[in-house]
Amino acid sequence: MAKKKKKKRGHPLAAALGRVLGFFTASALCGVLAASLVVPAVAAAGFGVSSSINFFDRLPEELVVSPPSQTTKVLASDGQQIATFYAENRIKVPLDQMSPYVRDAVIAIEDSRYYDHAGIDPQGILRAAISNMTSSGTQGASTITQQYVTNVINEAYLSQDRKDEVILSGQKSVGDKLREMKLAVSLEKRFSKDQILEGYLNIVFFNRDAYGIEAASQYYFSTSAKDLTLPQAALLAGLVNSPSFYNPAVNPDKSIVRRNQVLSEMLATGKITQADHDAAVATPIELKLNPGRQGCANATMAPYFCDYISHLILNNPAYGSSLIERERRLYRGGLTIKTTLDPRLQTAAQAQVDGTAGANPDRWGAALVTVQPGTGNILAMAQNTVFLPEEGKFDTQLNFNVDARDPQGNDLNGAGGFQPGSTMKPFTFAQWLNEGKSMTAEVDASRRVYPLGFPWRSSCGKVLGAYSTAQNNPELGAADDLQNADEGYYRRMPINYGLYNSINTATFATAAQLDFCGIQKMVDAVGLHSGLDGAPINMHQLGNLLGAIGVAPLHLANAFATFANDGRYCAPIAVVEVTDVNGGKLPAQTSECRDAVKPEVARGVNAVLQDVLKVGSGVWINPKIHTVVPTAAKTGTSNNNGATWIVGYTSGLATASFFGDALEGQKRPGQNVTINGVFYPRLDGYMIAGPQWVNYMLQVVRLYPANPFPPPPASMSSPTPSPSTPARRP
Repeated sequence: MAKKKKKKRGHPLAAALGRVLGFFTASALCGVLAASLVVPAVAAAGFGVSSSINFFDRLPEELVVSPPSQTTKVLASDGQQIATFYAENRIKVPLDQMSPYVRDAVIAIEDSRYYDHAGIDPQGILRAAISNMTSSGTQGASTITQQYVTNVINEAYLSQDRKDEVILSGQKSVGDKLREMKLAVSLEKRFSKDQILEGYLNIVFFNRDAYGIEAASQYYFSTSAKDLTLPQAALLAGLVNSPSFYNPAVNPDKSIVRRNQVLSEMLATGKITQADHDAAVATPIELKLNPGRQGCANATMAPYFCDYISHLILNNPAYGSSLIERERRLYRGGLTIKTTLDPRLQTAAQAQVDGTAGANPDRWGAALVTVQPGTGNILAMAQNTVFLPEEGKFDTQLNFNVDARDPQGNDLNGAGGFQPGSTMKPFTFAQWLNEGKSMTAEVDASRRVYPLGFPWRSSCGKVLGAYSTAQNNPELGAADDLQNADEGYYRRMPINYGLYNSINTATFATAAQLDFCGIQKMVDAVGLHSGLDGAPINMHQLGNLLGAIGVAPLHLANAFATFANDGRYCAPIAVVEVTDVNGGKLPAQTSECRDAVKPEVARGVNAVLQDVLKVGSGVWINPKIHTVVPTAAKTGTSNNNGATWIVGYTSGLATASFFGDALEGQKRPGQNVTINGVFYPRLDGYMIAGPQWVNYMLQVVRLYPANPFPPPPASMSSPTPSPSTPARRP
C-alpha cells in the first residue's frame, strides 16, 4: 500500500518573515493613503509616493447618491394596504425614527471611530493590516462611510440591470478599494455624519426580503425600527457583517454569539451600562418572523384588482418611455398608489363569489364587479379563483372582469369578456325612446322570421344576418327562426313588457322600426366594446342585438351605471393618486364624464328595468332587494347557457354578476350541469348569477345611499295592459 505523502509545511521562520514584510508593506500603503488624503503636497515629494498620488488623484471623487430602491405600496380607498411591489423590500425612515440602540450598536460593531474620522480610518487600516499580515485570520477596515459608498454604487448597478458589475466585499481589487476610499472622503465633505449614517442604515442588506433597518425590523420582529429593544437592535447590527451566517432563523447559536459580541462592543464604547449589557445578554432570541409578501399573488385582498392596477401602471408611458423603465418605477420607485377599491365591498363580493360554486370541480367561473355611477370608481372586483395553483382550487391568472387588452393594444391579462346575452336588449330599447317613441307602444312579437333581404333601416351601413329556418345557411349568416325561451310570448305586446320579460322577438320587432345607426351610437356612447380587442360591437350584425360578442363585466356594469347616472357616462377608473418617495405627484386617473344618453331616455330605461325584479325575468331572484331600495336590473343568458348574468343598479352602485364557463374558449354549454349539488337542465341568469348579485348588493347597498330614480316624462308612456305571467328565462 502506497504511503500517503505528507503535506509540505512552510518554515515557521519564513512565514514569520513574510508577515513582517507584509506589515511594512501595509504600513507604507497606509502612509501613502494618509499622506495623499491629508497633506498631498508634502506626500508628493518622493518619486514612489508621487506615482501613487497621481494614480489616486485620477480617481473619481464625486459619488452620485440616488435614492435606493424602495417598496411600492398599493392602497385601497381607505388607506388599507392591498399589496406591495419590490425588487428589494425597503422602507426608508429618517434617523430620528430609528431606535438609538440601532445607531449605537451598528457604530460599535462596524466603525467605533465613526464620528472621529473623515471617511477613512488610517488607524483602523493599520490595525487590520497588521492583523491580516501577522495572523491567519482576515480583518476588514472599511468604515461605515466606505461601506455606504459600496452599497450606493452596487444599488445603482442593480437598478440599471447591471448585476454583473456588482462588486462584493471579497472581490475588491486595490483599485476598487482606493476608489472607495476617495469617494468616502468626498462624501464626508458633502454630507453630515448623521446623513451618511441614515443613508447607510436604509440601504444595507439584511436578507433577501429585508433591505434597510425598517424592513429588517419588520421581517425579524414584526416591529418598527424606532421600537427595537436593545437585544433586538444588537442582533440586527450583528447581521450586517454576514447576513446568511448570522441569520437567527437559520443559525440561532451563531446569531446569539454575534449579538453578544455587539453588546460587548457597546459596553466597551460606553454606549450601555454593565446592567444593560447583562440583561440583554440574558435575553433569549425571540423572533416574530414576518416575511415580505410582494406582488398580487400575495395581496391581502383583491388579487385580480391588484393585477389590473399593475397593468395600468406598466402600460402607461407617463411612468417611463419603455416597459423596462416602467417596471423599474413600479418595483424600485417606492410609489404609493391609492386606488378606488372599497374593502367593505370587496370583502362582501369575494365571500359571495367564493360561495357561489362551492367545491367547483368543473371549474365554473363566478365574478362580481361594482362601479360607482357619477364617478366611474371601481369599488369591488372579485372572482372565484386563486391566483396561483392550490390544491382543490380553481386557479387562473386571467381576470374575468376586464378586457384582454387596453385601447392601445397593451395586455391587461383579462379573459376578454363573455357573451352578454339579453343584457344587451336595453340599449335597443334606449334607442327606441331616443327616437321619440312611447315605452308602452305595442310591437308584433309574433314574428319569428327575418329572412335575408328583410328591409332593415340603416343610414350608415348594411344590416347583416338573418333568422329563417328556410334559408338557414351559415355562410350567408342565416340562422333558424328566432326563438323565445318559452312558448306563449309569440304575440303582440307592449314594448316595455317585452323588455322586462326579456322576449327576443319583441327586441327584434323593436329594432325593425329603428335606424340601426342609432342603436350603434347608443351602444358606443355607453362605452361597450369587444372584450377581446376593444373593437366596437357591430350592431349591424343581427346576432349582437341579443349579445353575441363578448363584453367584460366591468364595462357592462359601467354601461348600466350610465343609466343610473341620468344618462351621463363616466369612464371606469381605478387609480386616483400616485406619489413618489418624495411626495411628488405622478399622473393618475381622473373621472372623465360626458353626456351619453338623454336624461329622459335614461329615466325611461330605469323605469322599465325596475319592473324586471318586480314582475319580469328577475322575479324569482330572492331576497327582494327592490323592497329595500329602488333597484333596476337586467338578466341575460347566452345561446348555449354557458354565460349567465344579471346587471343591477341603484343610483349609488352598479354591479355586474356573472356565472358560467370562464375557461379559455368558453364553449361549454350550461346545460345538464350540477352546481352545488343542484341539477340544472339549463342555466339562466336568474338562477345563480341572480342570487349572487342580490345577496352581495343587500350587504353593501346602504354604504352608498341610493335615491329613487327620477320618473320618465309622462309623454313617454300611456296606460299599459296588465302583464301576463312573466317569462321564466331572461
